[in-house]
Amino acid sequence: MTTDRSAQTAPAIGPLVGIKVLDLSRVLAGPWATQTLADMGAEVIKVERPGVGDDTRQWGPPFTTSIDGTRSDAAYFMCANRGKKSVELDMATQEGADTIRKLAMEADVVVENFKVGGLAKYGLDYGSLSALNPRLVYCSITGFGQTGPDAHRAGYDYMIQAMGGLMSITGQPDGSDGAEPMKVGVAVVDLFTGLYASNAILAALMHARSSGEGQHIDIALFDVQAAMLANQATNYFVSGKAPTRMGNAHPNLAPYQPFACSDGMIIIAVGNDGQFRKLCEALGQPDLGLDERFAKNAERVANRMLLSPILNALTQPHSMASLMKLLEDYGVPCGPINRIDQVFDEPQAIHRGLTVEQTRNDLSAPLKTVASPIRMSKTPVRYDRPPPALGADNADVLAKLKP
Repeated sequence: MTTDRSAQTAPAIGPLVGIKVLDLSRVLAGPWATQTLADMGAEVIKVERPGVGDDTRQWGPPFTTSIDGTRSDAAYFMCANRGKKSVELDMATQEGADTIRKLAMEADVVVENFKVGGLAKYGLDYGSLSALNPRLVYCSITGFGQTGPDAHRAGYDYMIQAMGGLMSITGQPDGSDGAEPMKVGVAVVDLFTGLYASNAILAALMHARSSGEGQHIDIALFDVQAAMLANQATNYFVSGKAPTRMGNAHPNLAPYQPFACSDGMIIIAVGNDGQFRKLCEALGQPDLGLDERFAKNAERVANRMLLSPILNALTQPHSMASLMKLLEDYGVPCGPINRIDQVFDEPQAIHRGLTVEQTRNDLSAPLKTVASPIRMSKTPVRYDRPPPALGADNADVLAKLKP
């Protein structure tokens, strides 16, 4: 593993330097959005419940360890809160709500993920804060959005993966061993929601900069999940047939799946007819690439049950390493099925600096997080602050507030 030293030592020219974000969100979708903004230079002030903080500080094991050997924050919290300042404020008190309003008056952006209407009783809703700060970009993240029959419902990633159709196309097909709808191994709806939110925030900031006018952004996990269906949704719209679970097969491409080797499996991802012919040449069967049953992608998809065992018989004698080298020489996309520890040992991951190492004074060891995938030639991302200890910035932030 490596530290992204270049990002840590880059000059303070992040594209969002000078933008102040008031982060009232917790768990993952909101914090993922605000971490993206922090990586790009925004000042992000994370407001947390006194003595408790973001729920995910307790979402473990595993937990980090304090210098005195006691348990500290969960790894889950660390993944989404890099680059932020932590302030403890109780919005249920008059003093706490007043302080948050003062912070909002100085902010460019507010991000929150409370239930619809949940902040109005504290005077912290969009209407109340935009009256104090008309240029404010206010992003609300909820399960189902600000309107509609389900707007009042809470929404969590797992249930949205189910309700939004993702689980119906994930897992082994009916009739196979272990056949049941499956969730994805990370909270992809939350992560996509964070990315959509950060994109919307940046667009709204451009509008605010040109017009002086802020706006309310309404981002719903359910809407995001529907958008994530992408080609699968359009497959349904065009065909009238709901896609089903296909295991590791692709609904629109073949071969695009794992294949057996003598010491494991690799993924072969053929995206066009030319790549398929190259695959057949690499495996010593050039005529297979011209077979009318398989020469065109549509025919390969229709005849995948015939094609897959033929290809498996050709790949099995090879080791994973030898087959990947062979296919790479022929220009056929392929790759190993890595464990997470193997991902960060990949030479490409090391070269790209995909691990960020930071220190926090109260922790017994350096903290590692995954680097931002954003690479910008003039305004690189920076990693100036580790995920904060609860309330670490109370004095600094509050002392700077205007009376």
